[in-house]
Amino acid sequence: MSRILIVDDEVSIRAVVREYAEFEEYEVDEAENGMEAVEKCRANDYDMIIMDVMMPKLDGYSASKEIRRHKNIPIIMLSARGEEYDKLFGFEIGVDDYVVKPFSPKELMARVKAVLKRGRTENASSRERLKFEGLEIDLAGREVYVNGQKASMTPKEYDLLFYLVRNINLAMTRDKLLEAVWGYDFFGDDRTVDTHIKMLRNSLGEYRKFIVTLRGMGYKFEADAH
Repeated sequence: MSRILIVDDEVSIRAVVREYAEFEEYEVDEAENGMEAVEKCRANDYDMIIMDVMMPKLDGYSASKEIRRHKNIPIIMLSARGEEYDKLFGFEIGVDDYVVKPFSPKELMARVKAVLKRGRTENASSRERLKFEGLEIDLAGREVYVNGQKASMTPKEYDLLFYLVRNINLAMTRDKLLEAVWGYDFFGDDRTVDTHIKMLRNSLGEYRKFIVTLRGMGYKFEADAH
């Protein structure tokens, strides 16, 4: 049974999310602010965190960064602000998904399932290390090295790169990437994929050349593995 931590200063929102999560047979714990969430994550293990952004004592972004210093727990961020800047900031600090309030609890649960499923798939993958010139990719270890230096990337950048590499030299539409990497095919849009491709290319430096844009279609990782 997966264990979820719900973090929100609004009791009513915690109650609604708890109701739907328990209906899906998740084990649920709660925290009313970012500081309490950090303390609970230090003391306990969770499979997923659903975290509000605006909270007293410690906001969701700061709490997420502090938690990620010690544990790599998937995080879905909740926010009343839906501006693209806020979403991009969330992705850049490593959150796995971003849901704008007011939200559909059923949609939220669909996203929870998608993130958890993706994590299980990655954990079950066999160990494999690939090298493309000075770019080394450890699929199971979730590590990427650029000219011997470990790259610092967001979880979504890793997910996107690994999916492209596992399908090396195959054309991938934006819709397919949304479905495969984000775990659903109707919550995102083309800009989500394009934004993360841009972030990924920046992280890869000179080896951005391996990610080829297919005009009007999508992308592919084009290279010969060694």
